[in-house]
Amino acid sequence: MKQFKVQSFVLVLVAFILGFSEFLIVGILDDLSNQFNVPVATVGYLVTIFAMVYAISTPFITVLIGKYNLFWSLLVMMGVFTFGNGLSLVAPSFIFLAISRIVTALVSGAAISIALTFAGHIAPMSKRAWLLSWVFAGFSIASVFGVPLGTWISTNFGWRMAFLTIIVISLITLGLVFLSLPRDFKQKGSSILGQLALFKDRRIQIGMLLPMFNLAAIYVFYTYLRPIVTHQLHFSTQLLTVLLFVFGIASIFGNRASGKLTEGWGLHAMPTVYIIQFILLIMMPILFNSRWLGVGVLMILILGMPLLNSPIQIHFLQVAEQNYPQSIVLASSLNSIFSNFGIALGSATGGVIVSSLGMHAVGPGGAVYTIVTLGLVIWLNQINRNWQRNGIVTE
Repeated sequence: MKQFKVQSFVLVLVAFILGFSEFLIVGILDDLSNQFNVPVATVGYLVTIFAMVYAISTPFITVLIGKYNLFWSLLVMMGVFTFGNGLSLVAPSFIFLAISRIVTALVSGAAISIALTFAGHIAPMSKRAWLLSWVFAGFSIASVFGVPLGTWISTNFGWRMAFLTIIVISLITLGLVFLSLPRDFKQKGSSILGQLALFKDRRIQIGMLLPMFNLAAIYVFYTYLRPIVTHQLHFSTQLLTVLLFVFGIASIFGNRASGKLTEGWGLHAMPTVYIIQFILLIMMPILFNSRWLGVGVLMILILGMPLLNSPIQIHFLQVAEQNYPQSIVLASSLNSIFSNFGIALGSATGGVIVSSLGMHAVGPGGAVYTIVTLGLVIWLNQINRNWQRNGIVTE
């Protein structure tokens, strides 16, 4: 039991440092804009670039490493990740910084996919949803402690010191992975085509669109969270750090609630979540007339953002274990892959909206994606019911 707790902590730490690096840009948008003399909207596209590279590279890398030892694969991925953040640390120009973020993004998705696969491997069945929700919570913990810490470091000591902090924690994480995780873990061997058979399943085809549109809806506004809080809701830079911390706490509670959902209603609870999300997003311009009411709206939306994580991750793993055991690592990666497609879609949409309509329009823009997500989850629930009832997936 002690070994399991240590291994669980290490996997959460892997998720934390990956999340810290990915989401840091949101907290230092203004500082990078001033440093490189580029518009904030342009810096926001670093989020889009990272997410697109992450999403596109992850399936290729996970398929290629699927037949190799996953312990050593994780160490390699984390090593390249640390190197990429080192490049960000010394970036002399905005273009160089963008290239360094591409290097980091290339391996981030594969690293979290392997970590999630390890979580499913080391956890007893009764603890699986608990551990998966905690690994996902690692990203929220990065929002609670990492992004506000990075924002504070950037404000007081410069944004390069924020990347140095990431590098130090990455090296510590590498050492803990080396010392704690099982070294002989491999999934069932299969050809690349054998692993890709997973994508023929309608439960997978519809399921993987859910995290994409779920996060697209949120990232239309979340990419611009710092300017929303400081310019639209008129909070000071000092209060910004406090609010980012509070939002991160809300995200952790959302991840923990996600684990509980998996033990209960699971995906069947999500339509209600998306109806509430739609109402809040469409009403955001009006609700933001009161800055504290605006903070409440942001908290509820950020609380709801991770609720899908554990139910959809368990859905992917169960489909793979029952029908495609050769594709478990690939199945473990689908949530993170399509979440990042969603981040890219949402942040790009947010950039267009902010440039053409202004910051006040990001909420209604995100609401459009929420409607798509609602339709998808209703469809997937119907497909799952048909599968359970008839043993087939209807078209």
